[in-house]
Amino acid sequence: MKDIRITVMRKACYRDLMALYENPLEHPCDMEEGQVFIAHGWEKPEGLCESAWQSMSPFVMALAHGGSNFYDGWMKNERSAMISCNDGFRPVSFLIEVID
Repeated sequence: MKDIRITVMRKACYRDLMALYENPLEHPCDMEEGQVFIAHGWEKPEGLCESAWQSMSPFVMALAHGGSNFYDGWMKNERSAMISCNDGFRPVSFLIEVID
């Protein structure tokens, strides 16, 4: 089974949607751009947001077991994927890729 690097690429923040729909949160997200996590198969890396893990774990598992070329050529690197967490107010984009 291959190890997978998970890199925080970008954080977005939709303040207009937050103002309209979200209850105030004291501590919504700890992710920082450039932060790197290493997944060993199905294990969620320590410190990685549970919501983000739920969004990306099927891709991590597929890559760890040799899967590639998701959605017929979506990524330039066939052994990677760009996945965002499911937070509609402050989505975080993650690059997940096989470590050779």
